[in-house]
Parts: sequence; structure tokens; C-alpha cells
Amino acid sequence: MDHRAEVSDFLRTRRDRITPSQAGILGDTRRRVPGLRREEVAAATGISVEYYARIERGDLRGVSTEVLDALARTLLLDEAETDHLHDLAEAAGPPARRRPRPAEQPFPDSLQRFVDAVSVPVWVRDRRMDVVATNPLGRALYAPVLEDPAARGNTARFVFFSPAARTFFPDWEDNATGIVATLRTYAGQSPRDKRLSDLIGELATRSDDFRVRWAAHDVRHHRTGLKRIHHPEVGDLELGYEAMDFPAHPDWFMFGYTAAPGSPSEERLRLLGSLAQESADGARSTADGRSTAAG
Repeated sequence: MDHRAEVSDFLRTRRDRITPSQAGILGDTRRRVPGLRREEVAAATGISVEYYARIERGDLRGVSTEVLDALARTLLLDEAETDHLHDLAEAAGPPARRRPRPAEQPFPDSLQRFVDAVSVPVWVRDRRMDVVATNPLGRALYAPVLEDPAARGNTARFVFFSPAARTFFPDWEDNATGIVATLRTYAGQSPRDKRLSDLIGELATRSDDFRVRWAAHDVRHHRTGLKRIHHPEVGDLELGYEAMDFPAHPDWFMFGYTAAPGSPSEERLRLLGSLAQESADGARSTADGRSTAAG
């Protein structure tokens, strides 16, 4: 991605969405541009028009934390947008020297045992939306995603490439918008991640829905929320989710799902667990039978 264009488009779209009244500017209703003018942003931020113009052209080199925070306040940025602005500023500097990491990290056995020990549906993904681990109930819950040939184990590909996604996620529009905003956040944090850039390029090339959302330059932190799922085996589920980081593995994020006690979703989640256990027991019996026959 063109870093200067990324910075410029992000700031311009944030400036365009703010009305003069939101910024405390009264009168002057005859405006030829949406949102605030550059000179209004500069004045409210406490910098010169020339300096702000340089920033909005995409040059964040040497811009102080104080100016970035003041600009965030002027543009009414939320926490995710403020963090994204700081990530863009960090990426404008020289590449940080880092110890090389393996291209592919195996999921540790100890971490898999922890995931398996959790009683609610759990799955782990990386910044490229690839699912790297699940527990049995998590795999049963997300089986339509994990087994979809269009997705190849990737939640973003499932949402934008698979016809089944709009049935599995009844709130498809919100899910699609959230995935794009999360990917843009990750892209700001890891601008030199080639696999992430390749995924974004693939999505932008093949999906109009993705391209429209990507052009909005929205960002978000994917931490907690409500997910509605229509599962082919147990029907409609309404689940709360929480996201957790792994300090020792910053590229991975774990998501755990719970249903409200006594709700139909809780009952259906138990049913899904029973079906998953029956399937696992049947697979083991088949494998034991083949082993006995072979012996």
C-alpha cells in the first residue's frame, strides 16, 4: 500500500465527516466542501495551515505525539482511530530493527491443551484472519467457515467469497464492515506484512463489497460484542464474544463465545456440543474398527 496515500485518505475522510457545529464553529453556512476546512483543522489543533497541509498530504515524519493527540481531538477520533493515526506515524519512520521470526509458527501443544480445556466455543486466528486453532466446540460452531472451499480456513475470504456467508451470518453487513475495519487496523500496525498485504489485495481484486468498505478508511478494535449465527445443525444462535491477546504470541487472538444462561442459544449450544461429541465418538469407533481389522 502507498503509505502517503493511506495517511492522506484517512485524514481527509475523518475531516470530511465532521460538521462545523460538531467542531464548535458557528455561522458560515455557505460551504463548498463537506466537513471542516484545512485551516479550521489547523487552527483547532494549534498548528499552522502549512504544517497541517503537509501532514494531510501524507507526510507524518517527525510529527510529535502531542500534535498527533491534538489532531485526534480536533477530528473527534475514537480510540481505534487514534491508535491507527499513531501507527501510521510510526510506519512513516525508518523500519524498526527486529529479530527475524519464523515465517510459520506452530501452535504450541501447551496452548492447544489450554484451548481444549475451555468449555465454551473457542477459536484462535492471526492478523490475516487465518484460523490457527480451535477447541472441539469451536470447530463445530465454525465448521461451515472452516470447511468452506472458498474460505480456505480464512474468515475474511469466507465473508466476501462464499455465498454461504450471508446465511451463516444474519448480520452480514455489520460483519463485513467489522472485518474490513479490523484488517485496516492490522495493516496500520504491520505495514510490511506481505501476507497481510497479499490478502487485502486478493479481497480488493475479487470483491466489490470489500473495495467499497476499504475506501471508507474505517478502523476498529475487535475486542467484545454480540454475534448472531445461523448454524446449519442447530439453528439460530445469539452469542456474546470476548477477544483475548497472547502476550507471548502477539500475532494470535483467541475468541470465546458464551450464551446467556437459560436462553434458547444456550440450549442449542449444548445440543451442538452433543452432536460434536457423537461425531467424534463415531469417528474413533470407525478408526478403531479399521485398526482391529488391519491387525
